[in-house]
Amino acid sequence: MMNTTEVGAAPKAPPVKVEERLFQNRYLVDAGRPHIKIKPHAEPSKALMALTHLCPAGCYSLNDKGQVEAVVDGCVECGTCRVLTAKTGEVEWNYPRGGFGVLFKFG
Repeated sequence: MMNTTEVGAAPKAPPVKVEERLFQNRYLVDAGRPHIKIKPHAEPSKALMALTHLCPAGCYSLNDKGQVEAVVDGCVECGTCRVLTAKTGEVEWNYPRGGFGVLFKFG
């Protein structure tokens, strides 16, 4: 039996995972010039800790010293970190220089 929404409609494609879509993108690294910088902190705030779970590209992690760090290779420039740390100012975020950053692949 066909999986359709209407009689005669084309079959539905299976859902694609976010990770599979993100893998399609490419990223041109601007070596030595990260577009995201985390301000030094002794203990991460709730907002920084939230980034370790909410960043869709998984750019934020907790290091061995208990501090949040960012590896911006693969950042999709969505602005989640900007929004979450807007009040605290813990993250300095700028667009990458022209020609660098995420290269979206559609399809």
